Amino acid sequence: MGSNGKKKTTMAKLTRETKLRERRADKQARKDARKLAPADPADQPLASDAPPHVSAAEGVGHVTGDGQIAVA
Repeated sequence: MGSNGKKKTTMAKLTRETKLRERRADKQARKDARKLAPADPADQPLASDAPPHVSAAEGVGHVTGDGQIAVA
């Protein structure tokens, strides 16, 4: 007996399966992103923790131990 050349899976079913695979991949990506993110948001550095910017008008400076800028 030969194989039946007729396609048994409808396009609707193929589309549903494709969407399901995409949803599962998106969900896994979100899970992986959560695993890589820090557990405690307090551990993340804030923008205010960054050293202050020295403008060109102030000259070249360096940040001292207490976080202040010493201008040379």
